[in-house]
Amino acid sequence: MSRVMLGIEVVVAEKSSVGTYIFDEIDSGVGGKAALEIGRRLRKLSHLSQVVVVTHLPQVAAWGHKHLVVQKDEGGSVTASSVLSVDGNERITEIARLLSGQESSESAKEHAQELLTLASEE
Repeated sequence: MSRVMLGIEVVVAEKSSVGTYIFDEIDSGVGGKAALEIGRRLRKLSHLSQVVVVTHLPQVAAWGHKHLVVQKDEGGSVTASSVLSVDGNERITEIARLLSGQESSESAKEHAQELLTLASEE
């Protein structure tokens, strides 16, 4: 349903923009080419309105203008959450982590850079 709404919102936003769209896990159950297309359409929508997206897919995250990472620390008796803004090499590392589950994979970092380059060229 979220993906249907995204398609409708991209068309409708050209005529009547809403201030902010929030999509939570819009990419659930998709991957690869479909995920790239969702990211591409979210970016298109972001040219007309503010778009906030919660995602775990690197193919979607690469299209964002701003990348925030939510971290949860469950050490001790209190659970604390923090939000970090990442860019440059930190963003490449984060997208690589989403791709491979590892922060130090060189091949994942190369793929992350490829995704970011693709998104920035469009």
